[in-house]
Amino acid sequence: MSEKLIRVEVAYATPEEQPILNVTLPEGATVEQAIVNSGILTRFPEIDLHTAKVGIFSSGCKLDTVLKESDRVEIYRPLLHDPKEARRNRAA
Repeated sequence: MSEKLIRVEVAYATPEEQPILNVTLPEGATVEQAIVNSGILTRFPEIDLHTAKVGIFSSGCKLDTVLKESDRVEIYRPLLHDPKEARRNRAA
């Protein structure tokens, strides 16, 4: 009997590019497995999975979250500027 596969996307954005990579994984695969299998860690070595925040469709989750068909895994970069502080500076 063959293993059921799911298709998911892995997304990461830098100021220069916003790749979305398609990945096919066995059913029951996790967010971490999708990220590793996508090859995005090789393309963007600055991503540290131990500290990076991740989510599925803009909703934060953990690396061991089990994926469903058509989920989009997102890897978030840390903010360079506090949005509240930037608004205060613009208002001043």
